[in-house]
Amino acid sequence: MAMINRTEVTEFILSGLSNWPEMQPVIFGIVLAMYLVAVVGNALVVIAAHLDTKLQTPMYFLLSQLSFVDIFLTTITVPQMLVHTLSVDRTISFNRCMVQLFFFMTVGSMEGHLLAAMAYDRYVAIYNPLRYSTIVSRHLCLRITLTSWVVVNLNSLLYSMLVSRLTFCGNQVTHFFCDITPLLQLSCTRPVVNEMLIFTEGVAVVVSPFFFILGSYAHIGVAIARMHSVAALRKALSTCSSHILVVLLLYGSVIRMYLRPSSGYDLDQDHYVAIFYTVVTPMLNPLIYSLRNQEVKGYFRALHRRI
Repeated sequence: MAMINRTEVTEFILSGLSNWPEMQPVIFGIVLAMYLVAVVGNALVVIAAHLDTKLQTPMYFLLSQLSFVDIFLTTITVPQMLVHTLSVDRTISFNRCMVQLFFFMTVGSMEGHLLAAMAYDRYVAIYNPLRYSTIVSRHLCLRITLTSWVVVNLNSLLYSMLVSRLTFCGNQVTHFFCDITPLLQLSCTRPVVNEMLIFTEGVAVVVSPFFFILGSYAHIGVAIARMHSVAALRKALSTCSSHILVVLLLYGSVIRMYLRPSSGYDLDQDHYVAIFYTVVTPMLNPLIYSLRNQEVKGYFRALHRRI
């Protein structure tokens, strides 16, 4: 392909999920249904956490923030993909693509930081339950959340600026949204600086919460091993099981998509991983983490009776 200067690339063409015309209505219906379930489920959690006085605790504050991030994450990519599924025109302007990349990386990184904060919350609740209310406060959770937002925004801004300065040898993006991996694949020269940042600064910002979660659960495991009460042991395992499943869903997708050399990417297969990360996981999180909780279900039962 002939080399095209970056300044001449004014728009990108997204490939979408499938090039088979007969599959487009099926894909549209399935993804739209999952998107609506994800938005409604997470919105209900946010509403419950802010309106019910029983749920105005540090844990539910973090949970509402996670639901807000999930709504944002799926809304950044899915509506555009749905429009392109039933449209012949699948173009996106250069500036809109960079903006989408920035917001996607921001909220994607923020999800990991919130899960790390939740792991700390569970660690204190199990390891030091008598001092939980004094150690983990709503003010502390607010400070953690605001600090995390600042960090992930600066990180995403750095990546977006570096990608926007690349020289592209085409505008055919083999993906259904503007993600860093397919954009790097379009670069005329190997973007060494970008790849080095992914495996250094990117690991520090994105993967460090995962190692923090592992450390928290190592301490939780020690605390659980010391429990002699079967009821206490069962309650601790029940408290952590939902969070562990959400962590595995998130970081399994992140590691599969991003933490590999660019030569090892199969963008066609990564479409399905991206759908899982941007649609399925936000849809499952309220069901796994929130709506199984007795306090949240109690709020919705009361709300249903009032209605």
